[in-house]
Amino acid sequence: MRGLGDSGLAEHAVQETLLRAWRSCAGFDERKGTVRTWLLAIERNVMIDIARARASRPADTNWDEITELSDVRFANPDFAERLVDGLLVADLLARLPESQRAAVVEVILRDRAYQEVADDFGVPVGTVKTRVHYALRSLRSLPIGA
Repeated sequence: MRGLGDSGLAEHAVQETLLRAWRSCAGFDERKGTVRTWLLAIERNVMIDIARARASRPADTNWDEITELSDVRFANPDFAERLVDGLLVADLLARLPESQRAAVVEVILRDRAYQEVADDFGVPVGTVKTRVHYALRSLRSLPIGA
């Protein structure tokens, strides 16, 4: 708050600091310093990025621009990677029987409760649980490269 002069920006800086720390925690080396000094270095970089964003367009800098400029490397996950993951999931789901595929899509991918899905399908909740169980078991038994 003291460094940025705005409570909203300060909250954003804390969130961005923790997000960057989470994403780069594998690179932390305790021989180089403590966790505290590591986090303070990340926070310093975040504050510099925010200050640069504000300085480049002081009158019209908004939250979206600050988020975009704060760390471009982590702003958008790799499109190609998401596309490949989506194609792999679609291919694996296509190998399942329709009833199991529908149950997995609703319960796992759409994160819906078993009871909700059972009500929508007009079947007992145990049936939905069984379909998901057997679908996941089938998917686990597929070869890694499938």
